[in-house]
Amino acid sequence: MRTKKSMLVLLVLAVALSLSVVMVQAQDMQVIKIASQSPLSGPQSILGISIRNSVELAIEQLQGPLNELGYSVEFVPFDDQATPDVGVSNAQNIVNDAAILAVVGHLNSGVALPSSEVYNDNDLVMVSPANTNVNVTDRGYPTVNRVCGRDDTQGAAGAAFAATIEGVESVYVLHDTTAYGQGVAEFFMAEAEAQGLSVLGFEGTEEAANFDGIIQPILALEPDLIYFGGIYSQTGIFISQARAAGYEGFFMGPDGFDSSEFADLSGDAGVGTYYTSVAAPVTVYETAAQFAADYEEKFGEGVQPFGAQSFDAASIVLQGIAAAIEANGGAMPTRAQVAEAVRATEGFEGLTGAITFDDNGDPELANYFILQVGSADSAEWNNNALLSTQSIASPLMAAAMSS
Repeated sequence: MRTKKSMLVLLVLAVALSLSVVMVQAQDMQVIKIASQSPLSGPQSILGISIRNSVELAIEQLQGPLNELGYSVEFVPFDDQATPDVGVSNAQNIVNDAAILAVVGHLNSGVALPSSEVYNDNDLVMVSPANTNVNVTDRGYPTVNRVCGRDDTQGAAGAAFAATIEGVESVYVLHDTTAYGQGVAEFFMAEAEAQGLSVLGFEGTEEAANFDGIIQPILALEPDLIYFGGIYSQTGIFISQARAAGYEGFFMGPDGFDSSEFADLSGDAGVGTYYTSVAAPVTVYETAAQFAADYEEKFGEGVQPFGAQSFDAASIVLQGIAAAIEANGGAMPTRAQVAEAVRATEGFEGLTGAITFDDNGDPELANYFILQVGSADSAEWNNNALLSTQSIASPLMAAAMSS
């Protein structure tokens, strides 16, 4: 009969053997890295952190197929600080790490455009959850893709809606001078004029704190609506100051407004503001409920706009890498092979809908939403009223359909 002591020794040996097997298996697995770039510090970090967190959650939950192929996945997030120079510097570090096979990012088009030049020169695929400037994909790079819509459509949709607001016959257009803000403002202005609205001014500003010098001339012109192509960290403060200065008309902007922090910055002045977005509140997507719950459980806070898009972007990257490995006979694929597999994405069923990339890396069909701020309480941001939803073909898809 075995003694308790001998049984204990056998148990310890069994545990040690199982641990050694796990360690050998882990050592045998090849490492693949996926990077993200978004602002993790500074005034736009609330969205950037949500992008990072969503990518991390996707990798944690969906890396199983790659593990089965003999690969482990590491996540390496970078802070681009919403600054082009920092994004490019990070991009150089990213491409120098041969284990990184894909990037999810960025938040800001002005950062994505120069950074993606570095990625493309090194065959590194990028899938953006949030970049809407038309030149992101119109360059036709085989490495650059996005899961969201474009500013030519977003700006035009905003202006078409503005023309339907009772009492709006004139608009004043501001922008933040970035590739994103100025681009979407120009598309808004062009469509506003086409809709018969009178454009009383078009102005760019980098001001972020004291807008009095801008507000007073606008008040003198008495526009019915002010459109501001910019990010919530700037536009929320502007709207608060404009209302305090006596402006009584309407406010509108693009998806740069789409953050719960807009409510904190604009306060009661922001209630009633209209905004367009390529990313509806996560509550709009029926299949995203579990994602939202998992996100809150893991990170202790609610998911921000572009979180679901970031999860989808990371999911597409993981699927593309697995497809490239299988096509390569199980061997580690090249970056170019991964980029080709990602671009071939067709009918991917994501949290935000079905995604098929066209030859430029745009989704063949993208959703555009028009919403209205309903509360100065940031906790209520995902409950903003959804006024309109449109599914619109990309330019390449529209051209193919017309021909």
